[in-house]
Amino acid sequence: MWTDRELHELELLTVTRLVGLKHTAPAPIATPAAENVVVAPPPAAPAVPVPSAPAMPSADCASLGWQALREVVRDCRRCRLGESRKQAVFGVGAESAPWLFVGEGPGAEEDAQGEPFVGPAGKLLDGMLAAIKLARGKDAYITNVVKCRPPGNRVPQADEAAACAGYLDRQIELLKPRLIVALGKTAALRLTGEEGSLASQRGRRFTYRGVPLVVTYHPAYLLRNLPDKAKAWEDLLFARRVFSEPVAVVQAQLS
Repeated sequence: MWTDRELHELELLTVTRLVGLKHTAPAPIATPAAENVVVAPPPAAPAVPVPSAPAMPSADCASLGWQALREVVRDCRRCRLGESRKQAVFGVGAESAPWLFVGEGPGAEEDAQGEPFVGPAGKLLDGMLAAIKLARGKDAYITNVVKCRPPGNRVPQADEAAACAGYLDRQIELLKPRLIVALGKTAALRLTGEEGSLASQRGRRFTYRGVPLVVTYHPAYLLRNLPDKAKAWEDLLFARRVFSEPVAVVQAQLS
């Protein structure tokens, strides 16, 4: 149990108290009848196909260790994001960490520093980890669905996530975490395959590649929606309970 002072230092005192409370198309231009001219409608603009990148076959990464995988990600040009980034952001943490946190994609600061979750969102994530007795680089490994920054920090597109799919999957295979926490809707969609709202996924046990999975809000979202910090705290407590359950029990509940 933590003291008010400890929770205040983690910026979570208020959170824990809250938990206790419980286009229409333009009209056609009319042709004067006297002229008796038939005006053909303008040709429709051709659909511009979105370039797609298939998910990387598992064989491309299946035999790679941590260092080789990191080098492949560093030089990757599988999608458009590789052309605009400063550097790929692989991940950070102990390569045997039992907890895996997966976010959306790097932002400007992450693109500049080469590490995921830095800046205000990273500080909040570190506080969230500390609140459940975890530490970046020791107990938790942190990475993203895509390894390169989307321009303007937009949401990664489906083909971009597919291009990075093999990288994330191989990280999971190498890490062998006991629990995966999806941070935000993009990560939740990628790992659960469900299109539903994040609200409908919170408090549920999922599994990805045999690993228990839970979802919660992205720290950047929480910075814009402070009242939802209480919900995120509930999610962390739920994640800790799932993590603490014997493997056999978790597998039975997921089946």
